[in-house]
Amino acid sequence: MLLIAQTFALLLPALWLTTGVRDNILFPSMNEDVTANVLTMARMKEDYPKEYTRVAHRAVKNREWQKTIFRLIVAAELITAIVMWVGVALLALSAAGYALPSIARDVALLGAIMFTSVWAMFAVVRNHFSYWFGHEGAQNTHFQLLLWGLGTMIFLSV
Repeated sequence: MLLIAQTFALLLPALWLTTGVRDNILFPSMNEDVTANVLTMARMKEDYPKEYTRVAHRAVKNREWQKTIFRLIVAAELITAIVMWVGVALLALSAAGYALPSIARDVALLGAIMFTSVWAMFAVVRNHFSYWFGHEGAQNTHFQLLLWGLGTMIFLSV
């Protein structure tokens, strides 16, 4: 039963991330524009000009760099989703008796670590761009996803 529960514990964030990756590939402008907004620190510049002047040197204003950064993010999410799906499959096979539980849990844990790392990196890198100035919702979402990943990692380690 534990293997079945662990399968579902990894399946849900894998589904969530796959949906995000799908949208980032099919409709890149939806998130690419927001990413560019964070990188240029546009909201901070507009709403908090005094604070912006202190950290304006951090802004990434080159459009090609912004696109490259977005593509790297999508690539990291895609690779993470693939590893998570392999982990889900191995956990399911293990629950059915067709794969070793230790290998299944190791791959699943790697996927959960990668998931957690994506959101931790968002929190760290976007902190560099002071995204709490005007992007509080995104910051909260990234923290919640980070916690989801940590919880999944802990459960897979049981």
